[in-house]
Amino acid sequence: ERVTLMTQAKNIRIGGASGYWGDSQEAPRQLVMKGDLDYLVFDYLAEVTMSILVRAKEKSPDQGYARDFVDLAMKPLLHEIKSRGIKVVANAGGVNVAACAAALAKVANDAGIDLKIGTVDGDNLADEIEALRSEGITEMFSGAEMPEGMISANAYLGAFPIAAALDNGADVVITGRCVDSAVTLGPLIHEFGWTVDYYDKLAAGSLAGHILECGAQATGGNFTDWQDVVGGWDDMGYPIAVCREDGTFAITKPGGTGGLVSRLTVGEQILYEIGDPSAYIMPDVICDFSNVTLNETKKDWLEVANVKGRAPTSTYKVSGTYKDGFRATASTVITGFDAVDKGRAFADALIKRTRRLFMERNLGDYRDTAVHIIGSQTLWGQNAEEAAAASREIVTQIDVRHDERAAIDLFSKETTGVGLSMTTGRCSAGSAGRPKVTPVVAQFAFQIDKAQIDPKIYINNKPVKYKNKVPARFSAMPKPEHAPQDASLEGSSDTMVEVPLIKLAVARSGDKGNNANVGVIARKADYLPWIKQSATEEAVRTYFAHVVEGEVIRFDLPGMDAVNFLLMNCLGGGGTSTLHLDNLAKTYAQQLLALPVRVPAKLAEGLN
Repeated sequence: ERVTLMTQAKNIRIGGASGYWGDSQEAPRQLVMKGDLDYLVFDYLAEVTMSILVRAKEKSPDQGYARDFVDLAMKPLLHEIKSRGIKVVANAGGVNVAACAAALAKVANDAGIDLKIGTVDGDNLADEIEALRSEGITEMFSGAEMPEGMISANAYLGAFPIAAALDNGADVVITGRCVDSAVTLGPLIHEFGWTVDYYDKLAAGSLAGHILECGAQATGGNFTDWQDVVGGWDDMGYPIAVCREDGTFAITKPGGTGGLVSRLTVGEQILYEIGDPSAYIMPDVICDFSNVTLNETKKDWLEVANVKGRAPTSTYKVSGTYKDGFRATASTVITGFDAVDKGRAFADALIKRTRRLFMERNLGDYRDTAVHIIGSQTLWGQNAEEAAAASREIVTQIDVRHDERAAIDLFSKETTGVGLSMTTGRCSAGSAGRPKVTPVVAQFAFQIDKAQIDPKIYINNKPVKYKNKVPARFSAMPKPEHAPQDASLEGSSDTMVEVPLIKLAVARSGDKGNNANVGVIARKADYLPWIKQSATEEAVRTYFAHVVEGEVIRFDLPGMDAVNFLLMNCLGGGGTSTLHLDNLAKTYAQQLLALPVRVPAKLAEGLN
């Protein structure tokens, strides 16, 4: 009984110090010095990052991990972390966990600090690729066969191996590819003794991790109402989850720092990069966020509750990468009269010229080309304002892909080679010189039975016995279902007016492979029915007709007075493959916030 009461009373404070490889090195310092933390967690591994790490390891066998974790985050703070008793969990191992652990061990030894380094391995399936190909593995979304030229395959592991490393005394746990939220859930499993069948609690810990995994995005860093936080941008606060054994938790940030913790800042992050909020698939649990409640109980303190979970699926998602040709990007500033027309004519002529040169050299055609006239609302497609076409200063960005490096090399040379033969009023955009030719490393995602993966745990290079824990049952892979269309609202046409969605809501968008989502949170519960009436699936699909090739599915989150739109097949292949200007759907929310919404005139009068 006493143990239970003690556990109930215990709050575990976890700070989210990295949202991607390259996040500010000030984040871990701020959280360590001002956060009163039990755990410091880092997420480095976006899908694009994995492709970069694969290329790094190809060049050097001791690379392939997030070096910033060792050199910029841990090295300067090791004494503070150790003396404050803070434990660290990071997926910085990338595709070379052992090398990352060895580099950190050297830094600790040089500093005279005794550090127990736990590692989690077993996600890396690079040696299994040919065996998986022979099994007839297909891409999980498109059903395509596994391509030639596969160079990596990493399963998204869950949180239980991390918890096991902590159970065995690790001060720092370094993993390869685990799901982003596992670096937060692992410590909670360890601290509270949650088991594989505690679905609601596992889902709650996953949501805490999902909020922390993008750093200051949860504290107003990418907030719709940016004017509310701009004064603190120079010293943004990073998020802290204060977690309890019952699965409830609060989000806060270190005192005296910039940013904001509120229903809307955290709500935006909850909706970021999710599909069906009632079936958010994690390795350890299927989460249901649809009835989550967010309550601001004091300044910069948000209570999160009512997360539900159910048994996980029987498979892990695996992110594979393969070599898929070459690409380059050329940018030129063009100004003066008819700049938009001039920029497009320049791009068209350059592509036509290089195509002719390819034919003469038997190089074949481009795989893909894209021209972006930046400064003319090129991202907005048919929703661009007419005035944008008259811009007198634009950047012509030309993106090209080809199967052969020689062709992209030729394009790169001709881009600067036509400086005196095409267009006036131009100057360089960005770094001088020829465009860089880069190999394309594309993603191939598939599923693998969990029984085929055997996570391995080490403490200071010594293996630890670990039996993969299996829940009592598995759930079938959920299929997304369209939210029902609400009954139409009363309101005669002569008393209705149109307002942009931003007056009624905030929004956040992001990518998932070749799909994107736009999560929309009503500023007040009363606004939500009007938002739903105008922002229908069909209206959103029409609005994004310039990018969406599939369907649009709306999901409801009544607990947060929110809706989530999933846009299918809208990113031109996604991630590293696409030539879209916004390759990660980060701007979609800002575009949708301009959508006209019909509301009663009386309601409109009360808007800011």
